[in-house]
Amino acid sequence: MPQDVGAFVLMALVAVLAPVLAARTAHWIPVPLVVFEIVLGLLLGPHGIGLGVHGEFIETLSDFGLATLMFLAGYEIDFGAIAGSPLRRAAAGWLLGLGLAMGAALLIADDASEAVYVGAATATTALGTILPIVRDAELLDTAFGRAIMAVGSVGEFGPIVAVALFLSGRSPGRSAVVLLLFAAVTALAVWRAAHVRRRDRMRGLVARTLHTSGQFAVRMMIFVLALMVYVAVELDLDMLLGAFTAGIIGRMLLSHASPQAQRTVMSKLEAVGFGFLVPVFFVNTGLDFDLGALTAHASTLALVPLFLLLFLLLRGVPVALFADRGTSPTDRSVLGLFGATQLPMVVAITTIGTEAGKLDGGTAAALVGAGMLSVLLFPLVALRVRGEAADRFGAEANAESW
Repeated sequence: MPQDVGAFVLMALVAVLAPVLAARTAHWIPVPLVVFEIVLGLLLGPHGIGLGVHGEFIETLSDFGLATLMFLAGYEIDFGAIAGSPLRRAAAGWLLGLGLAMGAALLIADDASEAVYVGAATATTALGTILPIVRDAELLDTAFGRAIMAVGSVGEFGPIVAVALFLSGRSPGRSAVVLLLFAAVTALAVWRAAHVRRRDRMRGLVARTLHTSGQFAVRMMIFVLALMVYVAVELDLDMLLGAFTAGIIGRMLLSHASPQAQRTVMSKLEAVGFGFLVPVFFVNTGLDFDLGALTAHASTLALVPLFLLLFLLLRGVPVALFADRGTSPTDRSVLGLFGATQLPMVVAITTIGTEAGKLDGGTAAALVGAGMLSVLLFPLVALRVRGEAADRFGAEANAESW
């Protein structure tokens, strides 16, 4: 435990330093916050200068951080806004990308078993990572933001289902039965959330405890998260499926509260998540990153740019191709870059693969390394491209007005 306490203090320090560094560099280049968290974790960890040695407590806390990230991603999704064409197009793009990723993985991997993990990891989108970036850029409440939300939702939820069906160690038929059972539990929970009795009483309780130590709404959200993660784990499904579903249910439960109360509760949940638990996950990703396995062989190191390119070609290009017909070429490219941004599900899938002995440690490190680079590069390029397009449009509009 003393070892874990020291590692936790180090994580807290990194969590404080990361936004400071992000703010300092924003004048020259807007680097996403998570990049600093991961890189600082890597530099200070066992594969860096060796300060961040930790044990089971930190790993458990990191799992909670990943679950919270997925919960917040599920909570953000407004299905009313993305239902219909955006969701259908996002699903079609993901299925095309998944097929291409599996085909490419068969050419790269040592065998078919490893190819399944490589292909599944390549066909993901880091919804929980890009949503804060899109929100900070004030794009989330736009039509373009809703398109990103649809792409990210499918790119996060689709791989989770694929993991449950094909990477759980069970036969696909049995996995489908278990998944249907979880879907039935989820449907019941969603129905109950949408038909809460005594809504006025619940709305009043949320309002009365919003600024007191009671914090009923926040406690209820955390309970829903814990419950759905527990159900998923008990059914031998990945906890991320439960966490993502919990966010959707939590949003429905809170829909009975006033808009002001909803915004306040969301702010509190983000404070708990992005202020505490989520940074632990990203810093721990850096601490656990196996730099030795990645640099042991030149061929393994060469996989990093290859996987990064595959993220862009096999995930980003299908996203751009299936964008709405009215989407400009600039927005298509930006949408593809955001869709190709990957990390949390890559970490989850590669962890499952290495623990099952199906995925080589070097290949797993290369995938995670490519995911880290995608978080660093793709949103940065996307925002720069869109910003330059907006500036060019504004300049042209001013010229025409003259």
